[in-house]
Amino acid sequence: MALAAQPPASPAPADSPTLALTRELIARNSVTPADGGCQELLAKRLQASGFTAERHDRNGIVNTWLRRGTQRPTFVFAGHTDVVPAGPLDQWTSAPFAPVLRDGYLYGRGAADMKTSLAAFAVAAEEFVAACPDHSGSIALLLTSDEEGPAVDGTVAVVEALTARAEAIDFCLVGEPTCVARLGDTVKNGRRGSLSGRVIVKGKQGHVAYPHLARNPVHEAAPALAELVAMRWDNGNQDFPPTTFQISNIHAGTGAGNVIPGQCEIDFNLRFAPVSDPGELRARVERVLFSHELDFSIAWTLGAQPFHCPSGLLLSSLAKAIHEVLGVEPARSTTGGTSDGRFLAGVCPQVAEFGPINASIHMVDERVRVADIEALKEIYRHTLAGLLRP
Repeated sequence: MALAAQPPASPAPADSPTLALTRELIARNSVTPADGGCQELLAKRLQASGFTAERHDRNGIVNTWLRRGTQRPTFVFAGHTDVVPAGPLDQWTSAPFAPVLRDGYLYGRGAADMKTSLAAFAVAAEEFVAACPDHSGSIALLLTSDEEGPAVDGTVAVVEALTARAEAIDFCLVGEPTCVARLGDTVKNGRRGSLSGRVIVKGKQGHVAYPHLARNPVHEAAPALAELVAMRWDNGNQDFPPTTFQISNIHAGTGAGNVIPGQCEIDFNLRFAPVSDPGELRARVERVLFSHELDFSIAWTLGAQPFHCPSGLLLSSLAKAIHEVLGVEPARSTTGGTSDGRFLAGVCPQVAEFGPINASIHMVDERVRVADIEALKEIYRHTLAGLLRP
């Protein structure tokens, strides 16, 4: 059964169930770790299409697993209902949790990241099931309210529950906002790893007029930091850019202008390609610090391992769907921050990300093009059809 493409024209609000659902989700204040009832809304809606709903809440985090079917292959839409704080309310043109249509855009916190994707997931699933009630395999949604936060009790909790009962996932599409200039221009086929460190360099506090009686840890750390900033960590590969090193915070001093500080704290992050091992990256950083004879301690946090989706049915079906709906050939990218795809890649052989334009995410006046909302739903629906049509 063929699924006809719909042109990505701007529909009137009354004509688009995806737009209506997006507005309803944005209107629910769900700043991490709150869910605001978003998952219950989606669960009740999809239960009418034959989905079963399970809650896997943990430590105050709301997690929902929705599934229709019992056979493989299992296709999963994965996303988060939580959003980042709105920031200064007086800088918003309209209230962040009162969705507003203006000049061809839908404004509101979470419009791009990622309540439009959630609405498009749900409506795409509804429409696909209505057209293909006897579809092959299974359709599932994995929803969490802990993606923008620590991400330790969200998607991880659901993955652990599925793993414990040997429930397999074959394809997973994460609805993160991936596009740059226009809908359809970019698909994420992986993400870099994230390794963070905090170094405390110890010196000796003293008077700035008597430096020979003190030891300035900022001065001592500076050459080592310059070496680390200039270092070529790797060359990346055809799918990943080279590993990068960025200093995010430096703190030293008492606040007084005439005191040499006694210690200096430096926070930094390495976004690394799979060609680099985090253990070796740690060792290289520490070798530089030791080579400059610093008196230091260091604490490491491995925030994410890199993952990569190989060419296969998921990427080809997604690219075909984008071309069918928009006439666009998407580029593949592994840039950007981390996502919950890192947790799913350990249990699913094919994980990719695709969603709206990301230019306004986490900003004041976050927004999504109205014309893109229905088009995004169509792309998700066509992807489902490409993988699960009987």
